Amino acid sequence: MTTVTTPPATGAEAAKPGRNGNGRRSERRPDRRLDRDARAALTFRQKLNRFDVKASPYFYVAPFFVLFGLVGLFPLVYTFVVSLNKWNLLTGPGEWVGLGNYIAELSDPFFWNSLFNTVSIFLLSAIPQLIAAVFIAAILDQNIRGKTFWRMSVLLPYVVTPVAVTLIFSSAFDEKYGLINNLLQYFHLNPVDWKTETFPSHVAIATMVNWRWTGYNALILLAAMQAVPRDIHESAALDGAGSFRRFFSITLPSIRPTMIFVIITATIGGLQIFTEPKLFNPSSAVPGGPQRQYQTTVLYLWDMAFNRQNFGKASAIAWLLFLIIVLFGVLNFLISRRIASTESRALKKRTARRIAQHQAESAAASAAAPGTGAATTTETDPEETRA
Repeated sequence: MTTVTTPPATGAEAAKPGRNGNGRRSERRPDRRLDRDARAALTFRQKLNRFDVKASPYFYVAPFFVLFGLVGLFPLVYTFVVSLNKWNLLTGPGEWVGLGNYIAELSDPFFWNSLFNTVSIFLLSAIPQLIAAVFIAAILDQNIRGKTFWRMSVLLPYVVTPVAVTLIFSSAFDEKYGLINNLLQYFHLNPVDWKTETFPSHVAIATMVNWRWTGYNALILLAAMQAVPRDIHESAALDGAGSFRRFFSITLPSIRPTMIFVIITATIGGLQIFTEPKLFNPSSAVPGGPQRQYQTTVLYLWDMAFNRQNFGKASAIAWLLFLIIVLFGVLNFLISRRIASTESRALKKRTARRIAQHQAESAAASAAAPGTGAATTTETDPEETRA
């Protein structure tokens, strides 16, 4: 008996539409044609509902991306283009200089002076501000009378406009007739040149920043503290932990993500400070003091753009400041993650030590019990038992 075997179809023939593995034309229609026929059978209302389900999420999130593109992404890209040109405020774009503006600013001592002033004011404001905010939030988290009144009170400095705050503190820190120097002289202390010397001017500007932003950060930390389960505090209190021990061992580790958020936002705001040093000494002809002793980077950028009318260098300063802020943000993130990993490793070690100690105590207790010690325990060989 002779058997005829049909050779398999080649790759090109098998790949043809409408053919099965044996090269024969398939009787079933493709799924694509079925979907097309099903869509054609839908009514207009059904098609509209189907389109609404698929497209509505994109329409809901579109306004954010449109606004971000108009007021965020486009100015960022356009500023970078301006930084590569010799751009004047009146004449507009000039000759192409490439990275020449960046090189010129990195070799300009005024830029490094402004960067030093910015970092100094940032450190003098951010560190005391966060410590005071945590302390105020811890007090407001307690069961005190008039909680709403005190919470609104700490938020009042944030509501006041920065211009009014700066003018009030500028008058208070005046070198001749200011309130601060009058109080120092009342206690037989020498007056301080708040608007002439470098460090006192940084302290005065940092005081303005702390007065305005401490209450705002305190309310953010208070919201995180109230989200910590009270059962954990009650269990720790029953175990004998005091209020300080519960605060440092339970509250602070629980609000770590919020602390990271507050630190990053304080870093971004501190490196972009402008209003306080701009209005601290309105009588000064040079922005940032006669010797530029408190001229921040943003104030130096403003001076370069609108006083010197050099938009190319001002855009380069803006991009350098942007990169510095990103660098500080990455450093904050890495340090906070390192601290979190170190605490988790220490917690695992303490847990393993407690488990080992508990097992050792259990073994010692079982060995000391009568009739259960190792000396009274005998093992019988199964071979001997069968024998």
